[in-house]
Amino acid sequence: MTTLSIIKADTGGFVGHSSVHPDMLAAASEALREAIGDGLLIDGHASSCGDDISLIMTHEHGPDAEPVHSFAWHLFGQTTTIAKRLGLYGAGQDLLSDAFSGNLRGMGPGYAELEFTERPSEPVICFLADKTEPGAWNLPLYKMFADPFNTAGLVIDSKMHAGFSFEVYDLYEEKRIVFDAPAQLYDLLMYIGAPARYVVHSVHSKTLGEQAAATSTQRLSLIAGKYVGKDDPVMIVRAQSGLPAVGEVLEPFAFPYSVAGCMRGSHHAPIMPVSIAQAHPARFDGPPRIVALGFQIKDGKLVGPRDLFDDPSFDRARAQANEMMDYLRRHGPFEPHRLALEDLEYTTMRQLEERLADRWEAMAPVAVRQ
Repeated sequence: MTTLSIIKADTGGFVGHSSVHPDMLAAASEALREAIGDGLLIDGHASSCGDDISLIMTHEHGPDAEPVHSFAWHLFGQTTTIAKRLGLYGAGQDLLSDAFSGNLRGMGPGYAELEFTERPSEPVICFLADKTEPGAWNLPLYKMFADPFNTAGLVIDSKMHAGFSFEVYDLYEEKRIVFDAPAQLYDLLMYIGAPARYVVHSVHSKTLGEQAAATSTQRLSLIAGKYVGKDDPVMIVRAQSGLPAVGEVLEPFAFPYSVAGCMRGSHHAPIMPVSIAQAHPARFDGPPRIVALGFQIKDGKLVGPRDLFDDPSFDRARAQANEMMDYLRRHGPFEPHRLALEDLEYTTMRQLEERLADRWEAMAPVAVRQ
């Protein structure tokens, strides 16, 4: 069995929250080479989107493996040291604990992991996002695995016709539920249409009996009890041979749908599919960015990546995202650009409510005319 892991963290921004310094990426690449040489990993690739370093790794240890998570944790400590030396912004901000405790759950770094038996040809797409939250994957996962207007294979591929099951997490209550699509499609949409709370964690093929997608579901604000940066999720999607084709996996991102994030994580903005060269949010800490790195996996080796959004067919999505950004920015601090109050719990809203609590008065009763 091969395990594909993406583990990511923001350990310091260059400049502000916009990018990762080349020295940090170089240190990550060197550490991956050493881990491959030591036999911990089969293969690895270091990449970034915005100010987050992502470690894309193959190994045989399974999900939540202590040696792999420990390696990533200590590597992020090294990149934090570099960030502090260079005076980068928010150095080590995603490392919410001083000591590693077996795996990365609740410690700050986000991760998506998927264990599978390799097919003769195993194409996978690793998605990296910046300036948004885990629920940002809900809409595209629905489109990929449940919408026949996006994925023609749901209609014409006999291996896909039975549909897929969606594992959904309730991030507030720490519960999970599995929905069968298409039979329970409307129930699924009722929940994942509220992406701040309900997040698709994984998708499984009912025909193949295999996992097709995995996402990171960590919410930093819920872990830390305050706003410490947006979650910047990652996602793995397997493609072809009874799963959506590569083109069907990419198609949802031709529409720059609205996500929560952008400046201080407190706004709605369009998500923009970009190449690695353009994955550096600037305008109002946005628009939120997403990159798609395609690999073929053979005997655990990562053949690639292909920078899949480095393609003119996504130019219109990028142009539309800029138009949407113009429209939303003109709202300033008003909704729908700013998030609803209940989603601002870990910003200054809490302190403001406490400070003004005594100034609120009951409204005088309305006089009734006789």
